[in-house]
Amino acid sequence: MLEKFMNLLIGEPLANEQGSSEKYNIPFGLAIMASDAISSVAYAAQEILFVLIVLGATAYQWLTWTSFMIIGLLIILTISYIQIIRAYPQGGGAYKVATENIGTKAGLSAGAGLIISYILTVAVSASAGADAIISAFSGLSEYKVLFVVSIIIVLTILNLRGISESSKIFAIPTYIFIFSMVFMIVYGLFKYFVLNIHPEPMYTIPSTATENLSLFLILRAFSSGCSALTGVEAVSNSVPNFKEPSQKSAKTVMILLAGLIFFIFGGTSILTIFYTAVPITNGPTVVSQIASAIFHNGFMYYVIQFSTAVILLMACNTAYTGFPMLMYIVGKDGFAPRQFTIRGKRLSFSFGIGALSFIACLLVIIFKADTHRLIPLYAIGVFISFTLGQFGMVNHWRKEKSEGWKKRACINGLGALVTLLTTIIILVEKFSEGAFIVAILIPIIILVQLKIKAHYDRVACRLSISQLNLKKVDLKVKYTHIIIVPIASLNKATIGALQYAQSISDNVIAINISTDKEAMERLKQRWSELDTDILLVSKYSPFRAVVTPLLKNIEQIVDAAAENERITVIVPEFVTHERFGEVLHNHTSFFIRETLLRNKNIAVSTFPYHLSDEDVCEREIN
Repeated sequence: MLEKFMNLLIGEPLANEQGSSEKYNIPFGLAIMASDAISSVAYAAQEILFVLIVLGATAYQWLTWTSFMIIGLLIILTISYIQIIRAYPQGGGAYKVATENIGTKAGLSAGAGLIISYILTVAVSASAGADAIISAFSGLSEYKVLFVVSIIIVLTILNLRGISESSKIFAIPTYIFIFSMVFMIVYGLFKYFVLNIHPEPMYTIPSTATENLSLFLILRAFSSGCSALTGVEAVSNSVPNFKEPSQKSAKTVMILLAGLIFFIFGGTSILTIFYTAVPITNGPTVVSQIASAIFHNGFMYYVIQFSTAVILLMACNTAYTGFPMLMYIVGKDGFAPRQFTIRGKRLSFSFGIGALSFIACLLVIIFKADTHRLIPLYAIGVFISFTLGQFGMVNHWRKEKSEGWKKRACINGLGALVTLLTTIIILVEKFSEGAFIVAILIPIIILVQLKIKAHYDRVACRLSISQLNLKKVDLKVKYTHIIIVPIASLNKATIGALQYAQSISDNVIAINISTDKEAMERLKQRWSELDTDILLVSKYSPFRAVVTPLLKNIEQIVDAAAENERITVIVPEFVTHERFGEVLHNHTSFFIRETLLRNKNIAVSTFPYHLSDEDVCEREIN
């Protein structure tokens, strides 16, 4: 039943050979990769204004200059990341670049920054999507956290269905947002300049400045607006997810993505100034105010609100593409659990998708789905990876010294300096607002990754046969086997396990720990009816514990065993094919197995007895 339900939910399993079809072409790749970056414009201008509005009406003048600074940084990053795609077509982005050209710890720092960024992408985008919906339907504000968590669960299921299917699902709303935003910008400028319609501000602008203009204020606004650039790195991380020629497709998507960010972010910033949108905490968003001023709450207003909400939700999908691929590459290098390197039944990295969703849901609950509280954590991680990636590329070109390497090194060098300065600005300006959490988390993640790598290296070293002469390995070693069968009562499952045990060895011991003396006596009486020479060890447990006394008795037998004797514990377990059968049974056998496996002198085996229709008893018949 569970398997059928999962097949219905996420689809039938795909064969390994179908992997080539589970990749993006340019239109679908743009839809998936663009969603995070272009969705950031839905709140980037608003976040800038939240900082600048203390200047009063002057805030809109400085919004223009701040937007120009961010667009300039976008151009530098786009050129730099095209070079990373060219040099590292195997994917991994800043993590791979920094690891190979600066060092392991630099690579892990870049990777840790990206891990945090991807997790926050899901939390921030889902929360911002909920904000857009609540702007139109304020009655939903009470259920915002539950709404956001439900959205993340739905996105998880859709992504578990695989790359090909999820890209088709997410492409339509992404393009609806792109075309609706382009239409709003063009029509809004047409109304303003051609029709000469200048609507009055919907909300009051502070008439006097409550703070003086300062460099620190501008830098704080710039650091808030840099959220518009999160997501541009996703293409370089996921080059292998594109159809061949993957490099060319990824570069094309990168250029198209930069163009869309430039037009939509720039256009939204201009409309914010012309239509005098005002940032309001827990109120209508800046995009909502612009759309309302242009379309007067008509049909297109709701199209903008709906498409904005959907694209903010789809922005999560960039993380669902980039995070599992990043963790796969980190896991292949041994710095993350190997589960991240295993493809699921639909050829997606299911463990990475599940881990991303779980942590993002925790953040949403902790921060109560408050976008304004989550955003300060957002940009710092990705800008750390930007910086390390650019410095790594400078070293890459210096070592390679191919034709035109100096020009390429200069481009990446400029990118490195600009992103380093931006990282410092974001860290300083957003430190007290939550950036310090990221500054603490990154070293912790690196330490955990190094511990994981050390563990895998230690295990690999101890398992290695490189020091063995395989021709001298004797695979015909003879042991005297002692078989132990733990039993709670005498039933078909335990009898089957005892029969199996005697087929392996004549030295079989049945151990029973009972908390009921009457039940223990009944077992002994029924045991006497068996024609067997198997030794039954039955003991009473006055303190109602079963597992602990059982394990102690097994360990006593192990301690008494000779060097040429091997102990095998066969755990009887019946398998019911009824609904909820696994939930209602077999918990004791699980704990016994898990504990015994820690003892190097014990081999553990499970004897499954499958309940079938032939096992129907008289009470069922009656």
